[in-house]
Amino acid sequence: MDSHVNAPSGVRSGFITRSRAAVSLLFLMNGFVVGCWAPKIPDFAERLGLSKFELGMMIIVFGVGSLVMMPIAGAQIARHGSRVVVRATAVCVLPLLLALTLAPNVFTAAISLFLFGGFIGAMDVAMNANAVSVEKSMRRAIMSSCHAFWSLGGLIGSGLGGIVIAKLGVLGHAQLATALAAIFLAVAWPMILADPPHPDAKKEKTRLPMVPLPWLLGLMALFSMVPEGAVLDWGALYLRQDMDASVALSGLGFAAFSATMATMRFAGDLVRDRLGGVKTLRICTLFAIVGMLLASLAPDAEIAILGFALCGIGISNMVPIAFSAAGNIPGLKPGIGISVVTTMGYSGMLVAPSVIGFVAEHIGFAVVFMALPVLLLFVLMFSKLAHYADGVSEGGH
Repeated sequence: MDSHVNAPSGVRSGFITRSRAAVSLLFLMNGFVVGCWAPKIPDFAERLGLSKFELGMMIIVFGVGSLVMMPIAGAQIARHGSRVVVRATAVCVLPLLLALTLAPNVFTAAISLFLFGGFIGAMDVAMNANAVSVEKSMRRAIMSSCHAFWSLGGLIGSGLGGIVIAKLGVLGHAQLATALAAIFLAVAWPMILADPPHPDAKKEKTRLPMVPLPWLLGLMALFSMVPEGAVLDWGALYLRQDMDASVALSGLGFAAFSATMATMRFAGDLVRDRLGGVKTLRICTLFAIVGMLLASLAPDAEIAILGFALCGIGISNMVPIAFSAAGNIPGLKPGIGISVVTTMGYSGMLVAPSVIGFVAEHIGFAVVFMALPVLLLFVLMFSKLAHYADGVSEGGH
């Protein structure tokens, strides 16, 4: 019944459907693979003899891959629908952790990282588009819970990563992670919502909006995702090098961040219904600021991990609120607003951490983490724009 976007207008489906379960598994798989990458970064750098600067350059390659592939994914979604694209990109993601683990030199590692970033980003666009279609078919807001499954995947991947690497080695870890990701995809595969192509949306995609609102929301998403990218790409190295944490403990920075983020995202739709988008965004932003400052000023790894956990509480619903607001801008097609905010937001998560690597080479990670809350002050300044996100509840409930 829910395999196509054809729910009767004004009628809400049940709370859990096959298509919702499928898109949740896709978010879980994507987050899991990214989470598995986080604890591999220190070994990746050591094996290839990379300095912080050189690792920053490699992470730029990851970001460039995503930014190249994301618009291509958007065009293919308009032509074929999100189910075709999310299946194809998910299959392409599967072998890339093994490719990164087995890369014998910097050149092959850079190619693997470009493909890894590219297909992770393309899958991200496709699964978000599929989630929007599922929301419309169900007439329920599900975006926060979908992102919660991404965070849960990141928690599982990063939390177990250091422990599995210590017991099975980097290759055994990559093999196990690939097998688990394949299982997630296999279970989701037959249930993925078959949304139709949108040739009219394909034509409109080429025209950028001339009003400032989607761009301001895009900046809010960007500044919300820079701290997330910083914890993902540099949290383990910060704990390992600056705090002298063990391999297993260093992987818990992103794990703690993902745990609190996932918990709060599962509650996100209910919290937003109760408090509204503006108040929810303001409270979350304050948590993120306090958490990042605590991590930067921490005297030891345990306190830094606590800071990352508080930051996860804050970041949890900032991005879903920005995405929801972008899809409810008056007079603007939802796909156009979402595409602007998605691209700007993920560019912050994928590219900005490279700059952090360059800066940390000279002043250290602690100072960088201390400076990141300045970006979050921008989100506070423009938090009134979050009232557009409440349109999801009005339209879907």
